[in-house]
Amino acid sequence: MPYCSHCGTVAGETDRFCAKCGAPQPIRAAGAASAFQNSAPVADPFDNVSPRTACILCYIPVVGWILAVIVLASQKFRGDQLVRFHAFQGLYLFAVWLFIHWAVRPAFQDLDFAGYKLLEAIMFGIWIFMMIKTSRQERYVLPLIGELAQRSAAEN
Repeated sequence: MPYCSHCGTVAGETDRFCAKCGAPQPIRAAGAASAFQNSAPVADPFDNVSPRTACILCYIPVVGWILAVIVLASQKFRGDQLVRFHAFQGLYLFAVWLFIHWAVRPAFQDLDFAGYKLLEAIMFGIWIFMMIKTSRQERYVLPLIGELAQRSAAEN
């Protein structure tokens, strides 16, 4: 007969929490198989996300790279070449933004050259432009970055 691992009260074989103190109970060997049989399958968080929405999320300025990585890792979009293309293009666009922010900006900041601000504004404009294009379900290939994204999306 099993007992609570926290307070010592008698517990059932399949109890996940103690009825007296509420402490979580370890999975017991005898009840382990039935516990796994009764559990519901884990739902994919992208079940309710359309491919169009996934493409748009990849171009959210500055944080879209996180969503692009999640989209690329999801099982639902693994075979969707269009979504993979936009995810890779969003990642590469973020890499260009990082280059501007971490390399170009410090190099020209001491020279009173405000060109890096213009570059950052252009990058922001490209993100917005790509969000509009993907919301209309248009595939727009950016120069250099887009070609690299096409090759990356083609690889499985």
